[in-house]
Amino acid sequence: MPELNSKDIYKIAVVMGSDSDLKTLKPAIDILREFEIKTEVCILSAHRTPIEMMEYAKNAELENIKAIIAGAGGAAHLPGMLASITCIPVIGVPVESRTLKGIDSLLSIVQMPAGIPVATVAINGGKNAGLLAIEMISLFDESMKKKLKEFRETLHNQVRTKNSKLSTLGAENYLQNQ
Repeated sequence: MPELNSKDIYKIAVVMGSDSDLKTLKPAIDILREFEIKTEVCILSAHRTPIEMMEYAKNAELENIKAIIAGAGGAAHLPGMLASITCIPVIGVPVESRTLKGIDSLLSIVQMPAGIPVATVAINGGKNAGLLAIEMISLFDESMKKKLKEFRETLHNQVRTKNSKLSTLGAENYLQNQ
């Protein structure tokens, strides 16, 4: 069986309810591109463009989208509405709000009724949303699994290096040398 090529076969969608959410979702876009995954980015509002949002969700599978990362703030209905229309995995990213610091967004996304799941990451957790989508892709793409393992090994080594530096310098000198 030939190995899949992410540039040609599939993509991940990054969807937001407003352009003000782009800053929160940029880390997801960046990590997906770092892993060379084709990424589609768009603005769709569950409240202001519901017809377009429904059409997008209905056609996502035909477009070979394998996961949808959806960021939303406040009432944060976008991830759940997308999940209600498609069987493609949806990862919700609660966007921090001024009023309730994103707790409203988090609760709105995480409290989906049984039968319509939305994976949910931390408030402003765009990078983890991207990494979760990459983990999903790695289930059927061995080259992506290899890249993910290398990424994790790099994280591991970075922490070990920092710990060694901290042990050598001590806390105060470590902070001064950053």
